[in-house]
Amino acid sequence: MIKLLILAGLAALVFHRVMGAWPWDYLSTTSLHKRELARARRLLGVRPNADAGEIRAAHRKLAAKMHPDRGGSTARIAAINGARDLLLANLNPR
Repeated sequence: MIKLLILAGLAALVFHRVMGAWPWDYLSTTSLHKRELARARRLLGVRPNADAGEIRAAHRKLAAKMHPDRGGSTARIAAINGARDLLLANLNPR
């Protein structure tokens, strides 16, 4: 039984490494697009109904902290920029 659990855990790790998501993430009823938007909001720390000004302000604040010139990583700033772009592209017209 323990061998089976270990094999299942290893299979889940390999799946996560290859696909970029855990196997159980594909069982979720929430669409991938909605999950990406929620992830971007969490990364920038903005509300779901944030406007463009709030998104840009949160991006500037976080980018100033995480910029590679200040000890951050290029991958982190790329994720922050991607989150800003995704949220700005998906703003609801008012």
